[in-house]
Amino acid sequence: MEEPDIAMVDLVLAPWREVLGEDWTAYRNHVMRTLHFCLAISPCGVIERQKLEIAGCFHDIGLWTHHTLDYLEPSVLPARAFLAEKGLEDWSEEVALMITEHHKLRPFKDRRYPLVELFRKGDLVDVSWGAVRFGIPRDTIHMVQRRFPNHGFHRMLARRAGAWFLRHPLRPAPMMKW
Repeated sequence: MEEPDIAMVDLVLAPWREVLGEDWTAYRNHVMRTLHFCLAISPCGVIERQKLEIAGCFHDIGLWTHHTLDYLEPSVLPARAFLAEKGLEDWSEEVALMITEHHKLRPFKDRRYPLVELFRKGDLVDVSWGAVRFGIPRDTIHMVQRRFPNHGFHRMLARRAGAWFLRHPLRPAPMMKW
């Protein structure tokens, strides 16, 4: 299994440390687990890994920046700003799709952007605690989980989802897409 560029992830996430607060390690480790699972499903070249790493860093950031469970679009904004700052605007559409479609219930089928489906799968492996594996061996999942412990990430998601549901019972999971 290829290794994501941890230095890049830490560099991209560094400006968000204060925003993430006590959830910094939990979110960083979620990003790292997701990236490892993506690469366990399908090895990628350098450019593809970089796109996955950038999308990974920003895919849930709207939970903290906008304090909402309706966080997909708010997560795209800082990703686009980062890409523009780095002169990578050509990646914007694909990275934005990785973010906005990562909770899609059915496969993403636009063949122009295979990384979108790969990222959706990698995130689902992590969010499901490895119950959904997409062919990744259990020992690989357990190794990644030991290397990047949860640190309360799933508990934080459950807490935020519960609070959202109490305020929005008719729209319990706004980030989910058919």
